[in-house]
Amino acid sequence: MIKAEGLTKRYGDKTAVDDLTFTVEPGVVTGFLGPNGAGKSTTMRMILGLDRPAAGSVTVNGRAYAGLPAPLHEVGALLEAKAVHTGRTARDHLLALAATTGIPRRRVEAVIDLVGLHDVARKRAGGFSLGMGQRLGIASALLGDPKTLILDEPVNGLDPEGILWIRNLLKELAAEGRTVFVSSHLMSEMALTAEHLIVIGRGRLIADTSVTAFIERASAGRVRVRSPQAARLVELLAAPDVTVASAGEGTLLVSGLLSDKIGQIASDNGITLFELASQQASLEEAFMELTGASVEYRASERPAA
Repeated sequence: MIKAEGLTKRYGDKTAVDDLTFTVEPGVVTGFLGPNGAGKSTTMRMILGLDRPAAGSVTVNGRAYAGLPAPLHEVGALLEAKAVHTGRTARDHLLALAATTGIPRRRVEAVIDLVGLHDVARKRAGGFSLGMGQRLGIASALLGDPKTLILDEPVNGLDPEGILWIRNLLKELAAEGRTVFVSSHLMSEMALTAEHLIVIGRGRLIADTSVTAFIERASAGRVRVRSPQAARLVELLAAPDVTVASAGEGTLLVSGLLSDKIGQIASDNGITLFELASQQASLEEAFMELTGASVEYRASERPAA
């Protein structure tokens, strides 16, 4: 379990993490989401004792990371896959880590096989592709068979087979009762991997909820309507709390009215409906909607030719 209470971090006059409180429970994959600059990496660094908070505290399994007697056995982390000695082979890198806490050689061989690096274990890490480097970083995180995993963008650089592999691995580890905390910008992958979400923006907590509830929150009241009389229907649906947007010829997306009410209005006015369906947002759409006000870096529109 990871528990943060009032976690705050400042760099000069900039507050990177602002009074952040959350708990990452064991047994489920928890996704850690937020726009660029939201404070995700800083939060992970504070969990691992790499940055000291200005206020608040964070513990892993009831202790600060620095107080863990055998950190590699308690916490496995991947923050920067390229943080390896480029002159060492993959096997030697893992053996060096294992030697620091008495992890046996057979465990090194086991994680090499687990992450699919057996054929390149004798190659120098400096020559690895991005995907191979990610696999080595994941092997390092798993080396001590830890109860808690903290992974920052673990699928970065992996091919489709590798992405499927890490998705299934994380689910299996969580099913064993481990705490699995994963940061990612790939919303489609988080939708398939995570069960719970912690979402932050500008260093503050936006949501701490299940994936299902997060999507439902963004989907509330959205209805897709298709009609040959769409223009007339727009006039009839107009109200202060109702938003109607065009989604193509004859197709509307309505927010603020339930499908039953829209159907009744159409029926009362003799309007033909070809489609009337409640719409569920994707995780990406829900994320964009609920974090839009927290985006720190936003691209400008392309100027007209």
